[in-house]
Amino acid sequence: MMRSERLFRPWTWVPSAYLAEGIPFAMVIWVAGTMFKDFGRDDGEITLATASIGLAWSLKPLWAAFLDMFKTKRFFVLGTEFLMAALLAAIALLIQLPDSFWLVIAGLWVLAFTSATQDICVDGVYITSLDAQQQASWIGIQGMAWNFGRIFATAVVVWLAGALQEDMGLAPRAAWSYALLSSGAAMASLGLYHGFVLPAGSIPRRPENAREVVDTFLDTIRDFFRKKSIWGMLIFVFLYRSGEGFLLVEAPLFLQAAVQDGGAALTLKEKGLIDGTISSLVSIVGGIAGGAFIARYGLRRTLFFMALCMNVPNLCFVYLSHAAAAGAALSLTTIGTLVTIEKFGYSFGFVANMLYMMQQIAPGRFHMTHYAFCTALMNLVLIPTQMASGPLADWLGYESFFVFVLFASIPSLIAAWYAPFPDPPKSALDSTSEDESIEPPLLRTGT
Repeated sequence: MMRSERLFRPWTWVPSAYLAEGIPFAMVIWVAGTMFKDFGRDDGEITLATASIGLAWSLKPLWAAFLDMFKTKRFFVLGTEFLMAALLAAIALLIQLPDSFWLVIAGLWVLAFTSATQDICVDGVYITSLDAQQQASWIGIQGMAWNFGRIFATAVVVWLAGALQEDMGLAPRAAWSYALLSSGAAMASLGLYHGFVLPAGSIPRRPENAREVVDTFLDTIRDFFRKKSIWGMLIFVFLYRSGEGFLLVEAPLFLQAAVQDGGAALTLKEKGLIDGTISSLVSIVGGIAGGAFIARYGLRRTLFFMALCMNVPNLCFVYLSHAAAAGAALSLTTIGTLVTIEKFGYSFGFVANMLYMMQQIAPGRFHMTHYAFCTALMNLVLIPTQMASGPLADWLGYESFFVFVLFASIPSLIAAWYAPFPDPPKSALDSTSEDESIEPPLLRTGT
């Protein structure tokens, strides 16, 4: 067997490629907020500044088509991985400067757009280098590797920052500089490794000019909005995560907040364990269980129940916030148990949203592109809710804020109850009916 054939076997690059996808996303969406909270920033300031950065992943369809106009997908994957390593190192230095908050935010914006570009090209390598059977065989490993990237960022990096402060006596900014440098080193190592093992991905027919790319893109948009019941389906996509958006960034900040502020007062090391390692592992299990449940009973029959599973466990944070405000001693076991229940319920119910987009909205001539449109639109609703979550929590206090989140989840339940189920083209479903067992892939959580 030739050396190149051995190197390009899926096991040599699929896990590492999706690990490299998960790390920068988690660094921007979750770890940055933890760092700023450790620096003493208010929740409102943190969420307003960091939540908007998620827009980068929602805008991916706007430049995805242009990445095929020259070079290879492998070229862009390697370039973005090395660039992200440099950006993380630069941010590690920037946080040492006085009044560098907005400079760091600017660096995170660049990091987010670079990460989004990497996502496009890694997915492109996956789709064009593996046949249909291999894609199905490796989809679970793909999702699991992405979640291990999240674990590295939210557990290892956060734990390291805490350990350097608690055990070595470093100041917060110095500790976080070393932690960020570790994440940059990880990205650089993955880039070096991928230089040897990552396939180039197939090179499509190059468009003759930019006009051809634009015409094709406009055609995909027109086809998207001609779909039956499209507006009803898009309303479901926008509303299904309405409550979750308020919780996604603010809940981890509550876990880190001081007792006098009504928070759970976890240390960075404890937060790395509970909100990083345990939560991520539980999210993987919840996603698998949710997929198996839908595969057994069908999406149409279970959609409202899945919405309940995703939103009702928010009561766990209502209890935690009231107990913390009352001055009750919250043990690590109590916090870990309730956070685990909430994360499992969220991941279990979240699967329904992704599968609805796959089966009901995406099928057609531009299946892959329309699915990208769906995920981009889905993430857009998270930006205003995440941005508003911090100021609301500062204004209402944690007790009232988490009660508000329960009421904000009601539109999700209504959307699930009334979600339209138009019959998609049979060719798109490969002649599989909606009630037949269609097990979805192991999904990336929090995206």
